[in-house]
Amino acid sequence: MQNKDIQNNLNDLNELFNKLTSLEIIQKSNELFETDVVFLTSMGLEDMVILDMIVKSKSDIKIFTIDTGRLYNETYSLISKTEQKYNTKINIVFPNNSEVEEMVNNNSINLFYESINKRKLCCEIRKIKPLKRVLSDSKAWICGLRKTQSITRHDLKIAEHDVLNNLIKINPLLDWTEEMVWNYIKENNVPYNILHDKGFPSIGCAPCTRAIKKDEDIRAGRWWWESPENKECGLHK
Repeated sequence: MQNKDIQNNLNDLNELFNKLTSLEIIQKSNELFETDVVFLTSMGLEDMVILDMIVKSKSDIKIFTIDTGRLYNETYSLISKTEQKYNTKINIVFPNNSEVEEMVNNNSINLFYESINKRKLCCEIRKIKPLKRVLSDSKAWICGLRKTQSITRHDLKIAEHDVLNNLIKINPLLDWTEEMVWNYIKENNVPYNILHDKGFPSIGCAPCTRAIKKDEDIRAGRWWWESPENKECGLHK
């Protein structure tokens, strides 16, 4: 598809999505893309809202999560609790074990602390490559991105062209505030990672995520040792 065709398609999608609620965006995405749309969840707050909506919409959107091998135990517990509550399957995708072995043996077990390039290598092998495998047969993927999560996300639209994976990225909660997310979680009794109650607004791999102070940016708990700061892993460009 040519760039002009892609942009025209995105314009049409955003014109449509801008008139819909978040739940309706998910339903319409399932209607438009059928089995070619997937949901990748990090098990974060926003993604738990979307998962709840997918189940309630009775759509056949497949749900995936990536187990990098370095997640918090609280995240694994949430995966199990979520599957039981919703009687649904979260498909778990793993990195290639030989690539992980080679990376660690050629560097070190905690190579990500040594340089930004090594941290990005770790993200590439543990997260980005597994993501590409999931998306290889898809035309669209649903994400939990919000504008207020990061300065790098302020200009996003509900429907974006994912250049790296050459498909449509859909952000149903793009204009939601953190308060709106928490209200939905509480009002709908949605399970969530208990680390959020301990000062973790964003939860990724255990060695690369920490709790933040009240006056810190919402993404301050990610890769806090890096200078200059780079608060994206590469999943979202």
